[in-house]
Amino acid sequence: MGWLDPHQRGPIIAVSGLLLVGFVVLHLVGVGLAPLAPERFEAYASALHHRWWLPLAEGLLLLVTLAHAGLTLAAQQQNRRAGNTAALASRRGEPLAAFAARSQPWAGAALLVFLVVHLAQLRWVRPADGAELAALHQALAAPWAAPVYLAAAGALALHVLHGSEAAHRRLGLLDPGNAAAIRLGGRSLALLLAAGFAGVTLVLAANPAPVVP
Repeated sequence: MGWLDPHQRGPIIAVSGLLLVGFVVLHLVGVGLAPLAPERFEAYASALHHRWWLPLAEGLLLLVTLAHAGLTLAAQQQNRRAGNTAALASRRGEPLAAFAARSQPWAGAALLVFLVVHLAQLRWVRPADGAELAALHQALAAPWAAPVYLAAAGALALHVLHGSEAAHRRLGLLDPGNAAAIRLGGRSLALLLAAGFAGVTLVLAANPAPVVP
């Protein structure tokens, strides 16, 4: 099929991945208000949930996620059939980058499983206005919840660490002149996202009672 052509697949994987990273950054900015400014978080969440365009944005996000996951899986299967393991190893020989590359299938699968869990907790039964923070506390109240959220933050870090460079390579934007800056930017973003989501999880899990009266 044309949309599965390897020459077309790479740019789509790259662009969809960058779009998802952009969403994750925006999501962290929003959810980061929960432990820092609870009242502003409740106002932000309530306003967002009443936007007419939110279902359209969520539908588009779902399509982007499915395209990214499906095309990435197709690329990995093709590499295995061709006996090509280069995509699973770091081209720089660095242990962390090599581990991030090899862990991509597992990290991606873990993020998809987490996404289902997260949506089941907080989206498919959407909290009422003013109850978003209480719903977050309730979601993290189960003994398994915080470890799962922390593991997802780690999987996200590995995915972004490898994917940020891979996306630029697939788009033909990686060259010796900017490679170091792109790698540093990718690693910094991966660390920021992991630390941010882990921090929110730990703070909310450590304070089980809702902060907002």
